[in-house]
Amino acid sequence: MASAAARAAAPNFQLPFPCGETWVGSSGSYAHTGNEIDFNGSANDGDGDLGRTVVAAAAGTVEISAYQTGNGYGNLIKIRHPDGSATLYAHLNTRSVAQGATVAQGQKIGAVGKSSAKYKVAAHLHYEQRSSSGAIVPAVFNGATFKYPGQKVTSNNCGGSSTPSKPSQPSKPSKPAGSPNPYSAGQVCGAGFKEIDSASLASSGRVVLMYSAATGKNCVVTLRASGTGKENVSAYLEVKGKSRQSDSGSYQYYAGPLRAGASRTCVKWGGSIGSARYDSPFEHCG
Repeated sequence: MASAAARAAAPNFQLPFPCGETWVGSSGSYAHTGNEIDFNGSANDGDGDLGRTVVAAAAGTVEISAYQTGNGYGNLIKIRHPDGSATLYAHLNTRSVAQGATVAQGQKIGAVGKSSAKYKVAAHLHYEQRSSSGAIVPAVFNGATFKYPGQKVTSNNCGGSSTPSKPSQPSKPSKPAGSPNPYSAGQVCGAGFKEIDSASLASSGRVVLMYSAATGKNCVVTLRASGTGKENVSAYLEVKGKSRQSDSGSYQYYAGPLRAGASRTCVKWGGSIGSARYDSPFEHCG
């Protein structure tokens, strides 16, 4: 039986999707018969969810961020949480966080996809909650156990609140306008990145360029000033001589992070929030 200390440290897991979104989860799809869950926007939407945002169900450290071939997971992210438990997010189209990064609850970690080296699947998120021993356990969201074999659920992943009944940034009409964004560029890009440049996007927020001397990588993230509602947000990073990376969508907090090796190489970076936009020249070539 878990100790009282372990129970107290257990994360308040939230749905792995942005605040207010509704998803259908089923353990019976794709031959799953246990506690795994495959999430889609609706029961029969095919590839309709391809590219939709996936966020961390709880804060923790990224233990795996890789394309895996032997187990069929494809693009996989595994996050280890402070109590030793873990969450897995598989078949991703893209991965937005690197191994070793510290992530906040609700932080974007990737996008829904259909990647797998073993199986042909439609776009969906394969999700698991695991105990510290590695066992796949029944998933709990916002304090309630998922109703297997299938349930429609709405995300309460609204900023990392530790109290289920009082999320820190609920998407309610009564929420005061101008609620600040709880994330910093350092939280989004991860450990080791330092800010080297930024540009204001009027009063809407800013786009930030960061660099890690340890890895030789740049990171770009566009941060909204407000965490209320959603806005069209974009970010891009282009290393000279290579293809541009970009991310855009209707986001509550930020676009990105976009990371690329750029040691002793010029980069072009920028982003937008609504109609406010910044585009740099090729610079920071050291």
